[in-house]
Formats: sequence, C-alpha cells, structure tokens
Amino acid sequence: MITRMLSRRDVALSLAALWVGMGQAQAATAESETGQAEWGQSYEAAATMRSQRSSAPILSQQTIMATEQAIEMMRMVVAQGGWPQMPKAKLKLGQRDKAVVALRQRLIASGDLERNLSDSNIFDSYVEAAVRKFQERHGLTANGEFGTQTLTAMNIPADVRLRQLEINLVRLKSYPANPGFRFVTANIPAALVETVEGGQVQTRHAAGVGKIDRQSPIMTTRATDINFNPFWTVPASIIRKDLIPKMQADANYLTDNHIRVYDQHGQEVQPRQINWRSDEATRYVFRQDTGGEFNSLGFVRINIANPYGVYMHDTPAKGIFGDDFRFVSSGCMRIQNVRDYVTWLLKDTPGWSREQIDAAIASGQRVDARLSQTVPVYWIYITGWATPEGTLEFRDDIYGKDGLGAVPVAAAVQEQD
Repeated sequence: MITRMLSRRDVALSLAALWVGMGQAQAATAESETGQAEWGQSYEAAATMRSQRSSAPILSQQTIMATEQAIEMMRMVVAQGGWPQMPKAKLKLGQRDKAVVALRQRLIASGDLERNLSDSNIFDSYVEAAVRKFQERHGLTANGEFGTQTLTAMNIPADVRLRQLEINLVRLKSYPANPGFRFVTANIPAALVETVEGGQVQTRHAAGVGKIDRQSPIMTTRATDINFNPFWTVPASIIRKDLIPKMQADANYLTDNHIRVYDQHGQEVQPRQINWRSDEATRYVFRQDTGGEFNSLGFVRINIANPYGVYMHDTPAKGIFGDDFRFVSSGCMRIQNVRDYVTWLLKDTPGWSREQIDAAIASGQRVDARLSQTVPVYWIYITGWATPEGTLEFRDDIYGKDGLGAVPVAAAVQEQD
C-alpha cells in the first residue's frame, strides 16, 4: 500500500504501478472475460511508445466499458495524491536539464513512460516518445517537444481529469445503445469526425468547428444530400459580425472574395450603393460564387437536417487541419479529406462512385446528390473517454460545458519562443 509517508517521487512511481497493474492492453477487441477493458502500458522500445488508434467508435458500448474502468483506476490515482505538477520549461530531444527528471516522473505517473526510466536528466528518445504519446492523447500536435501547450495539459490535476471522465460517461450513456449500422459522429471538443459501419470506425477526419462565441450545436440529425460546387449564401449573423466590419476596412472585400449582393427582388446591387456605416447591408442577400479555391464552402456541402442552419462542408483553407486549435467557424463544420467523407456517405447511392464524385467536382457546375438512405449524424460533446486498447483521451472543455471552473485550455495557449 502507498502511504502519506512516501516522497512525492515515490508517489509518482507508485501511481504508475497502479496504472500498469490494471492489465495488459489488448488490440481492437480488448475486453477481459468479465467484459471489462484491460489496461496497461508496457514498452520494449521507444518506437512502440505510441497511443494505439482504436477502431472502436466513441459512441459504443466498448468505449463506455473502457471509460467505466478508467474511472475506477483514476479514483485510485486521485486517492494517492494525483500526479506531480511540472515546472515551466522548454525541453526537446538531446537536452540535459534537471526539469527532465520531473518530466519523467510526470509521464510515469500518467502511464506514458515506464517506471524504470525515472532518473536520467537527459531528454532522450524514450522521453520524446512518451511526450508524443501524451500529446496524442490530449489532441495536441505530437512533435515530442515539451512546451507551453503540453505543460498546460500536464498541469491539469488528476481530480479534474477524474471528474471529466465521470461527466462524460453520463454523456456517453445518454446516446442509444445502438446508434445505427452506419452513422457519423462529430466530437466537437476533439474537432474530429468518425464514420462508422458495422461497429468499426471506417474513416476519421479532422474538423474545424464553431468558435467559442459561435458554438457548433450538440444535436442528433441525419445527412440527407450533398451539393457539389455550391454557392454560399451568407447568414445574417455573419453579415453583421464579419462582412460589414470588413467592408468598412476594405471597400474591395466583397469583389475580391467573389461575393455578390442581391436585393429582395433578386436584382444585383453594387457594393458601393450600400451605406456600410449603417445596418443597411442586413437588408440584402449576399451570395458567394462557386469555386473551390475561394468559396467558403469549398467544393462540397453536406446538408444535415437541423433548426440551427448549420451543415458540414469543404474549405479552401486546408491549413487549419494542421492546427491544434480548430475552433474557427461560425457553427458549421469544415471537414478534412471531404472527398473520402462524401464517398463513404454516398456508398449505397447508385450513380455516385468515387470517379463520379470527382467528375462532378471537376465540372465546376452545381450538382446535387441525394442519399438513397439518410445517415444518422451525431454532433456530440465529449472531453474525456477511454478506448478498449487502454488509452485515456482528454480534450479541452472549449465551451465550458463540463462545469469544472476555469480549467486552462491547452490548445489555445500560444507557444512562446
């Protein structure tokens, strides 16, 4: 048993022993004879120290069972004092620094590094691999360097992480036990979309989701049809918040972005005819021409039935998908590798092979495709869960829905030189 007489270092090592003692992680169908996911972190080389990408959907009984067991494990971790706080430091491969010892102990405490690698002050390949593993589990760029964002995520206390798991277990259990044979899950805090078929994840797509002040809604809906080379009609909220200020700053903004203005009779109006120092612009319709290189919807729009006026779509700004902080939209969801996504959606719709999808996009013409069978789509808000392979996943509570107070948002922290 661990007692309060142990040093902080010993507590950290002992917590890792608790973590490892939960069992050896299995692949894909990792469940014990009692139906519980097994846990373990055992590495033979730095190259193997990576989170296993699970084929289990986040909306599944496997995830619920794994999260239940993770909660029991985390309760033991919290009862023994949690994990140590890291000092501020900038560390990377090859450095020698006393802070590396503290970093090793922190990584051991959360199961990202083996406990027999605790003493060295050198940032070696084992530490780098463990940092990458930690970063992957927290939705950060896995560059293996210890910087401000990783520090922020590491210094969120164990009791907060436990509470996150407990809150999110309730959320996970609120969804149907059988979400469908084919369905889509869009996890807003993770900015990630999964397509699921037959209980297995088929594709994953990074996403750009709603800003903190323009949040993507939590909802259950269905994908109904797809527009190739769509026009974009600018919502009234964006006219007020974005277009009017941009036109005040640059009179050529609409022209440069291929946005046309129409009156209530459908007649085109020249931007210079509008008083941009008033709210006159809100009386008009603004529509952006088709064109994947500049149109805000890119080449594809996926329509989903909902009362919020949001949808899923391509984007010409592909660079956002490489960012940690992808809370960039006005509520809609931008999808990485959108052609793969719509190919999966249209899989059972006659006349829409990948070649036909590519041809429709290449035509440059507005083309619509209605799904022969609508597909359930779940926009969910899950900030903490576990996989059957034994990986604990956490994401920033970007919208503050967990109710845990002012928990730092690691992905929003700017790295300092």
